[in-house]
Amino acid sequence: MEDGLFNSPTKGKLSLRKVIEEIALFMGEDRKVDYKLVIGTDSHSRKENGTRSVDFVTAIVIHRIGKGGRYFWRKEKRERVASLREKIYTETTLSLQMAQGLVPELKVALAGLAPYDLEIHIDIGEVGPTREMIKEVVGMVTGSGYVAKTKPESYGAYVVADKHT
Repeated sequence: MEDGLFNSPTKGKLSLRKVIEEIALFMGEDRKVDYKLVIGTDSHSRKENGTRSVDFVTAIVIHRIGKGGRYFWRKEKRERVASLREKIYTETTLSLQMAQGLVPELKVALAGLAPYDLEIHIDIGEVGPTREMIKEVVGMVTGSGYVAKTKPESYGAYVVADKHT
């Protein structure tokens, strides 16, 4: 979605401001439960007409613990990503940029609503070629002031965002 809009399975295309409004409405429906706000990015390489590109999908998930949730996603296409390391760094950076843009506005919109925890979900784990990068990218996230989750706890990246890559 090069237009910067988000997709919602239930609401269609939304601006970031509308995403924030939807999150606030969802959280306002039940103020007695705990919420988790998750941001995660996944990517998929493609080859079209002999040209390689990578689709990056960033998902915002609001999880009403034990009672379901809602999610919103945005796709961005980039030409050429040189390596797996660059791809993982780009995924993590896109999630951090989303958090940095979202959090200030979200704090205002959610004032007085139910409390929530914010997590950045990274599509890496102890198994596979990305295991050597865990300390680096978790350090990027925690150094930016956020909680980092990796596989198998990073469903925002490897399940939700992956569904739309």
